[in-house]
Order: sequence, then structure tokens, then C-alpha cells
Amino acid sequence: MICSRHPHRIQAAYPSLRAALLSAVLLATHTAHAARPMITNDARIVDAKACQLESWVKKNPDSTEIWALPACNFTGNLELTLGGAITLEAGHTQTTDVVLQGKSLFKAMDTNGWGIGLAAGTVLHPVADTRDWYAYVPTSFSFRDDAVVVHTNVGWVREGETRCNRLTWGLGTEVQLVEGTWLIAETFGQDQGKPFHQFGLRHWLVPDRVQLDATYGNRNRGRSRWFSLGLRLISVPFLP
Repeated sequence: MICSRHPHRIQAAYPSLRAALLSAVLLATHTAHAARPMITNDARIVDAKACQLESWVKKNPDSTEIWALPACNFTGNLELTLGGAITLEAGHTQTTDVVLQGKSLFKAMDTNGWGIGLAAGTVLHPVADTRDWYAYVPTSFSFRDDAVVVHTNVGWVREGETRCNRLTWGLGTEVQLVEGTWLIAETFGQDQGKPFHQFGLRHWLVPDRVQLDATYGNRNRGRSRWFSLGLRLISVPFLP
């Protein structure tokens, strides 16, 4: 099947919604759940019998997205995520993305070692009346006693709007600057089109429980820049 890069049905109704949908596909394919603020996912999951909430505001040139992605690990090796986004654009506020994902690890990342997992899920776009399906393999590599971590993603997405199957990928790093503060940098994209890049900081207000982050991102040689501010909350194990 020949896949068009420029579907017009959605774009005609909402000028920047197509860009938002592309961003959401890439985001959901990689982020639910990467450790905020990274979009490239990691080979880690929330602690067994615990939950986390990742929330952030993402400011695009023509819209603002507000995301909330709660996730829980009830069994010990299956992190389930259900959440989504509302988008403010042209005076309208709408639910634009609903994400459902499961993620498990084949090998947990250990200090100065590596880890690998598998994630799969779906993203519903209610405004566009489309649904995307995706799966990907996250791998992580630890160096310098976890002070430097490198993540890679390879995956697949079935775009509901175009009915195209695409390869997705991501490459990211996180580097500890001082105790509790990390620098992140990454690039990610699909097998067609220009890739995206992002960099930013994360800081633990309460170690392993409350985290703040801020990022700037853009499309390579493009005009898809964004800024984001995020809050991540992680619970203690709440089940015996």
C-alpha cells in the first residue's frame, strides 16, 4: 500500500491538528511510558504493586496539550497505562488522545548493565475519529554506575488515518549533572519524514517520589517546536 504523508480530511478542519496527531503518535509510541520528560522509552517499569502519574503541559506554536498518564504495576512485571490529552486550539478545548498500553520486561536493566522489554498499545483520537496501534522494543544501557544511561527504541505503528504501517525509532541519553538532577537529550521519528529532537532537565524534589522537568523540542530543520513542563508522582508499594 502507498502511504500518503499529507492526508487532508483532518487538516482542512483543524489546521494544526495533523501535526498534533503526528506528535501524539510518536509520543504514545515512545512515551507511554518513558520516564518523563523523555520520549524515547526505557527498559524500566514502575515498581511492583505501585503506581505513578506522569502529567505535563506541552506548548506548541498553535495549540496547548495537557497530558495525564497514570500507570500501575499490579503483578510485578506488567505496567498498565490508561490516560490521555486534551488540546486547546483556536478557542476550542477537546479530548484529542486516549492512550492504553501494556509494558513488560524480558530483562530488567541493572547497574552498568542493560535491559530490554516490550510495549504495545493503542491511541484513540476522538476528534479525528481514528485509532492508531503500535508496538516497540525498548532497550537501555547503564554506564558509570547509572550516571549515564542510553536508551534505544525500535517499533511499529499502524496509523488509523492513513492506514499505513510505519517503522518508529528513538535514541536518547540521560546524564546525571548533580545529585537528583539529570540532563536529557534525544532524537526520534519514523521511517519517513524528518526526525524530531528534544533536550531538557529533570529534577527530583523528593528522591524517587516527586519529579519536575522541563524540555524544548523541535523537528529537524522544521517549525514544530514545543516547550513542556512536567510533574511525575510515584507511589510507594500499596499492595502486600
